[in-house]
Amino acid sequence: MPIEQRSIQALSALEFKARQVVEGFLAGLHKSPFHGFSVEFAEHRAYNSGESTRHIDWKLYARTDKLFVKRYEEETNLRCHLVVDASSSMYFPAKEDVKEFNKVEFAVHAAASFIQLLRKQRDAVGLTTFSEKVLVAEEARSNAVHLRHLMGHLEALLGQNAPARGRTTSVVDALNHIAQRAHRRSLVVVLSDMLDSDDREAEVFDALQHLRFNKHDIILFHVVDRKRELDLDLQDRPYTFVDVETGAQVKAHPAEVREAYKSAVAERWHRLKLKCGQYRIDLVEADINAGFEPLLLEFLTKRSRLY
Repeated sequence: MPIEQRSIQALSALEFKARQVVEGFLAGLHKSPFHGFSVEFAEHRAYNSGESTRHIDWKLYARTDKLFVKRYEEETNLRCHLVVDASSSMYFPAKEDVKEFNKVEFAVHAAASFIQLLRKQRDAVGLTTFSEKVLVAEEARSNAVHLRHLMGHLEALLGQNAPARGRTTSVVDALNHIAQRAHRRSLVVVLSDMLDSDDREAEVFDALQHLRFNKHDIILFHVVDRKRELDLDLQDRPYTFVDVETGAQVKAHPAEVREAYKSAVAERWHRLKLKCGQYRIDLVEADINAGFEPLLLEFLTKRSRLY
């Protein structure tokens, strides 16, 4: 099908790329168990001779001895709040060190793809961005103007240079903000590296529990660069490691600290996983090098279970 030039010009670069990601993802689902995920039963109508028998209600036929076809409509009952971390640590790795995305770019493109997927469902979408405080707080709506407005906020994050050190992570405030303002049951999707300071870990879990107490469902996408952050896969030479949020520095050789570092990272992940399991929160590792399809599939699976 030819592409209309005016349609392309009306889309931002982010929106156009998000549409490509979603369309490619959905095309790959045609032969999967998720085919037809976007529809729910609406009503019956009489079967017309010669049409496909795929949607005939055979149970109804057994009771009435008449052929009826199931008609469907798109689901419209989901409210989704996207929560995107914009703290200094999300701008790792530095752009000069990578050809593709850093963490914040990956999170923004993932959020844009979720918006496109939800738009196809006619669902309501809200957006919260945060660092040490809530930066953007948009209520969940489903109209096209609102969704384009959300894309504008996400594009603004892409247009920013890496912030100066000191923009710390406070996912606690963002989660509590949503818990206080979202009065209807919603799906809350968090895209963050979860690098709140260790002394606030209990507050993070309390904030997640606050959302669950209010009957919200949560997917926590833990955004990481697995190769550099988790596996410490670096060149065999000394480094000066700098905390991009606090500015603290440590000089070390990767070979000497790798095992202890990986052990500490695994322990922190284990604590987070246990707490999320306790509160029935879906915790998903979102490796920026693994592409968007795993995230979209997790999101779609969650949505299919809930609605």
